[in-house]
Amino acid sequence: MPHPTPPSVLRRPQLWIGTGLIAAVVSMLFALLYVGGNVNPRGNLRDLPVALVNSDSGADINGRRVNLGEQIVSGIQKAAKGDKSIDWQVVSREEADKRLGRGKVFGALVIPSDYSATVAGLTAPQPASPGKAAPPTLTVLTNQAAGSIGSSMSSQAAQKAAHAASAQLGQELLKQAGAQKTPLPTAAQLKLADPVTVNVADGHPVGSRSAMGLSAFYYALVLVVCGMLGANVVNSQVDTALGYLHTDFGPFRKREPVQHTSRVRTLAIGTALMLGLSLVMGTLVEVATVGILDMDASHLGLLWLYSVATIAVVGIGSLALFAAFGTPGMLLATIVFVAMAVPSSGATVPVQALPGFFRALAGFEPLRQITEGLRSILYYGAQADAGLARAWAAMGVALVAALVFGFAVTRLYDRRGLHRIPLPDAETGAAVPAETPEPPETTAPATA
Repeated sequence: MPHPTPPSVLRRPQLWIGTGLIAAVVSMLFALLYVGGNVNPRGNLRDLPVALVNSDSGADINGRRVNLGEQIVSGIQKAAKGDKSIDWQVVSREEADKRLGRGKVFGALVIPSDYSATVAGLTAPQPASPGKAAPPTLTVLTNQAAGSIGSSMSSQAAQKAAHAASAQLGQELLKQAGAQKTPLPTAAQLKLADPVTVNVADGHPVGSRSAMGLSAFYYALVLVVCGMLGANVVNSQVDTALGYLHTDFGPFRKREPVQHTSRVRTLAIGTALMLGLSLVMGTLVEVATVGILDMDASHLGLLWLYSVATIAVVGIGSLALFAAFGTPGMLLATIVFVAMAVPSSGATVPVQALPGFFRALAGFEPLRQITEGLRSILYYGAQADAGLARAWAAMGVALVAALVFGFAVTRLYDRRGLHRIPLPDAETGAAVPAETPEPPETTAPATA
């Protein structure tokens, strides 16, 4: 049989068409998914949760009791009716701290207890000029642990609301000052025009070695990639051990005797091997990140268990796709666990700033759930309601679904007689029939 030459192979239309279609689908999908999910976060922003705390005790101004903090809250809620980008949640300071500490809000705007009193002091008779009175303050709290971009959006919205309240208050104070017989110095008028000092503070600090709140995402991505790569290795090694694939060592090719077995048993072997490798890979991931790179982390035992479980579930899910769809299953696993998962994870751009399609994906895509669970472990003290309970539940559902799907499909293939056919014989090119005696193990130079 003549050996094909490179030009003759390249002239085959099926080679170009098949390869071109795969490359076109991959490039188009990744571009649409990756860029499409993040191209316009502000335009897609809807209902970003931000706490609004009014601790103002009120004060007597011009003979009547007023609570200027309530006026700020009312003004923000009125403005929010025409702008659905921010979900202002009016809560107590204690509740705001709880929500910040569980990743339920991306930030907070806090009105202090002495807000009305300090405002009253600006226009009250003073031995010195009003401009020297203590200014009222508003505090903006950030939450990088919930996501740096979401925290930044929350901070900008809270600061904008605080400065708008300051401008509104300034107009009222200037009117009151203008009604007085004694004119105010120019410096005092400028002070009254924008009287509120806006302070920005960290509402839930993260460690200096936490990638500014992104270490959970990077760690989750490592676990997903390890699960996928582990599944690819397991799939090829099992097929090699069963004699369906060969192994090349430089110029030499090794082929094990073909061991005819059912698809169900092949998947079971791969699943058992994947479980064993998950223990090794999960351990090494934690050793590398926490032990060598000194990443900020606590609850190390739980982190190890979570890492092993995540790699195992992703790996078994990938093996189920490989068993059901064959070689295209590898591409499908990449799309499910990477292409659709990364932009919908809410790890960089918050879910509230994603288009509707990606928000729907975020409800079940694994990387979102994995990241939320890791945030709970790394930043929120492993609290169940900070995303950890949901992550464990999603992981359990995914594992059961993968096992049921994988074994159901392989069982169907076996019952219909769709058995795996060994590779063609190296010399004749003919397929080795199932009843042919298994050849002895050989090692010979690879042929072109």
